[in-house]
Amino acid sequence: MMRQHWIPRLKTVMPVFLLSLLALQTAAQPAARPENAYNYTIRKKAEGSQGAVVSAHPLASKAGMEILRKGGNAVDAAIAVQLALAVVYPGAGNLGGGGFLVACMADGRNLAIDYREKAPAAAHRDMYLDSAGNARTDLSQSGHLASGVPGTVAGLFSSHKYGKLPFSELIGPAIELAEKGFAITEAEASSLNNTRSSFQKYNTRPTAFIRQARWKQGDTLVQSELAGTLKRIQAAGQKGFYEGETARLIVEEMKRGGGLITLEDLKQYEARERTPVRFDYKGHTIVSMPLPSSGGLIIQQSLKMLESRDIAKMGFHSPASVQLITEVERRAYADRAQFMGDVDFVKVPVKTLVSERYLQERMKDHVPGVAGKSSVIGAGNISESEETTHLSVADKWGNAVSVTTTLNGGYGSRTVVGGAGFLLNNEMDDFSVKPGVPNMYGALGTEANAIAPGKRMLSSMTPTIVLKQGKPFLVVGTPGGTTIPTSVLQTILNVIDFKLSTEEAVNKPKFHHQWQPDVIMVEKNFPEELTASLRAMGYTVTQRGQIGRTELIRIDYPKKGKMRLEAVGDFRGDDHAEAY
Repeated sequence: MMRQHWIPRLKTVMPVFLLSLLALQTAAQPAARPENAYNYTIRKKAEGSQGAVVSAHPLASKAGMEILRKGGNAVDAAIAVQLALAVVYPGAGNLGGGGFLVACMADGRNLAIDYREKAPAAAHRDMYLDSAGNARTDLSQSGHLASGVPGTVAGLFSSHKYGKLPFSELIGPAIELAEKGFAITEAEASSLNNTRSSFQKYNTRPTAFIRQARWKQGDTLVQSELAGTLKRIQAAGQKGFYEGETARLIVEEMKRGGGLITLEDLKQYEARERTPVRFDYKGHTIVSMPLPSSGGLIIQQSLKMLESRDIAKMGFHSPASVQLITEVERRAYADRAQFMGDVDFVKVPVKTLVSERYLQERMKDHVPGVAGKSSVIGAGNISESEETTHLSVADKWGNAVSVTTTLNGGYGSRTVVGGAGFLLNNEMDDFSVKPGVPNMYGALGTEANAIAPGKRMLSSMTPTIVLKQGKPFLVVGTPGGTTIPTSVLQTILNVIDFKLSTEEAVNKPKFHHQWQPDVIMVEKNFPEELTASLRAMGYTVTQRGQIGRTELIRIDYPKKGKMRLEAVGDFRGDDHAEAY
């Protein structure tokens, strides 16, 4: 599927603040422009035998493919895509946020790299409560105080040791896109226009995202200050972000807006390598992200609760299969709310949560055809706008990489670091601001996910790789806040159990249940007869907007020594697949 963008080449950015140096630089017409940044297509499916990339934006996918063609491996390409997304997809791609990487390398190593943001040293448990003890979610969701210490850049360098090419080469496409500009899509224009008032409210300096006229498809977005930040990283490595000029600019921004991040917070940030979640399911091995991502555990709990039941026989989108998946999701999310948090700070009963005995006990009160109730079904008894972004990469050597990164809400805290040109996250809202008070995605939490200095907030991001006979078979992930684990779960079931094609597995209507609120959320194109059947069982079913934007690569081996790659980008956005 192809969608053509005809993009005029003479339009340029015109920020509001003409007297600032940034505005003058941004308004300037670049001398030379790479043609593919101004006239490009969006391709939803690509096939090849040497490499594949799928991400939220065509220019980012193309940056990753360029690296693969130059001899880089899947890790190299994943780094290049993340850096490009920080330029061309500012609503979620980032330098000022964090993320998770899961990789299965050709030599048999399984990797899980955690570069989730951390609470600043000055953060404390009750920092978002007013004098009466009421939760100030406005402060945890918007503006300077909502930002945790960024982890993305540290994560890129922690990943780089598994790559092949110099980092200076991987960051090159992002620098060019920031410095020379690119043509925005219709969706990006709408998003920037809709966020204008927030940018005006939460920024202390001019930004490239505001201009006098409304944005429209084909307009050029130039980000000179961001290009400068990328060049400092290119020259000085990780220290080019966490120390020196960029760090100074971050701290000055915090001081102007009442934020907490200090030079010491930045200098002390480190990405962590963790042991991946790994388990078997119906002849396949699932490799996913461990805590502080709740996603891997939710996937493991859910698939293990389903494993003994013949869900394939029930049929795709049958009332029986949707009800069973809903009840599994309900129980996993109840456990998420009660038990899960940063394992560096709290003891999480992981072994019990995924044990066969525990999961069988969790499903004992499930009655087919009758709706469960979250007021009765809570956590087991034991003695996270959804503007995240995902990318999937596979290379000719058999390496596969799944990466999910985020600013949390759309454009994060809506705060751009003055002089540095990148947005800061609003991940502090992913902590349990107050027990019983939902975050921006309706997720609840307890003391396990309470704020503490240096602690990583619980996440729903679920980068996942499915192995078949020890080799990568599926590389999958999605944005979507708390809908991420359920979308990944349903995509895996769609391929393994329901035998759907890759395009069907990604694009068929999705549904979601997260314990509280006690409703099944469905996309607008969800079958009406199925919705009626669920309501007849006693469920509350509500329509909502699109759920996630799944990026899927399927890898098959039709002949010995031959590899077939099939990459699919979700129809729900500007997602783009590349393969060769």
